[in-house]
Amino acid sequence: MFDVVVVGGGPSGATAAEDLARSGHRVALLDRDGRIKPCGGAIPPRLMEDFHITDEQLVAKVNTARMISPTGRQVDIPIENGFVGMVDRKDFDPFLRERAVAAGAELFTGTYLRIERQDGTRVVYREKASGEERTLETKLIIGADGARSRVGRTEVPGGDSIPYVLAYHEIIKAPPANATYDPVRCDVIYDGAISPDFYGWVFPHGDSCSVGMGTEVGSVNLKQATADLRAASGLTDCETLRREGAPIPLKPLDRWDNGLDVVLAGDAAGVVAPSSGEGIYYAMVGGRVAATAAAATLATGKVKNLMLARKLFMREHKTVFRVLASMQNAYYRSDSRRERFVSLCHDIDVQRLTFEAYMNKKLVKARPMAHIKIGLKNLGHLTGLVRETHV
Repeated sequence: MFDVVVVGGGPSGATAAEDLARSGHRVALLDRDGRIKPCGGAIPPRLMEDFHITDEQLVAKVNTARMISPTGRQVDIPIENGFVGMVDRKDFDPFLRERAVAAGAELFTGTYLRIERQDGTRVVYREKASGEERTLETKLIIGADGARSRVGRTEVPGGDSIPYVLAYHEIIKAPPANATYDPVRCDVIYDGAISPDFYGWVFPHGDSCSVGMGTEVGSVNLKQATADLRAASGLTDCETLRREGAPIPLKPLDRWDNGLDVVLAGDAAGVVAPSSGEGIYYAMVGGRVAATAAAATLATGKVKNLMLARKLFMREHKTVFRVLASMQNAYYRSDSRRERFVSLCHDIDVQRLTFEAYMNKKLVKARPMAHIKIGLKNLGHLTGLVRETHV
């Protein structure tokens, strides 16, 4: 009998499993293995601090972000007093799973099938090695199995209707530094020809590089859009090492638990930041609050404590998510709006507060006048009262 079965061994599930194992619970971590999620791989310093990630896990440290508009205008934003760490998910996710096992979690490799509740609760899965159905007896289940979570769709209200964008990227062999590629710079491309409602990216990974895009528009050819992005970035001739695609959720679910024995975490709960699509940090926080909720439920026997996961997450991150969602709704709807967004990025207050908020994962309150100025500038750009800045 396990205290908790965690379904999904990505950053969220592995974090939940490690936290629960370290607190003395018997934990099973069920992972499909062999799947690599498409991801730019960016992590902030706060993640490294909160989850004890050392520089050894980084493949690059980025010190500049370049915003590129539909007309090709470029704004380089220096990342002051910090950096953006880059990880490769093919290595980072196994590291997190191995750390959970070292803490005491038991790893099982297979595909989740269903939950059975006759004479106790069991997670049924298909074992990868044998192809046979196996069961794991448990008290609670954490569903951390991605944006189209099988656990969420069958167990949690609203889990079958979560909105998402489709993301696709290609990991390529990185070229030497040149006029269009910098191994310590992230490029973010706001161009409707690449993505009509999201963005494209070129993120350095040391010897390799992630080039991709995302969109909610089903008619967009993701592979062709990525090929066009590679061509525009001078990366067409670089060797392609692997190709990956997956959905990315757009909005946190209104409910994360079933009021009985299941709580969701990470992409399964919809916790990817609007506008930026950043997910690794929020996934790991989601795993941690799910573990906290599970531990509280086990300690008290009160299933209402499963609601703690969403309450704890939203208490700290709701405002940031609301601001980012407003920005996405305001600026991503057309190329003319995207042009104005990149123009707004010229502003030094916007640059500083954006990356302070990114690195610290909270809105910076130390400079209230800067927030007021940004609000006025934002209004001016949206209404067209401010002329676009060209360089």
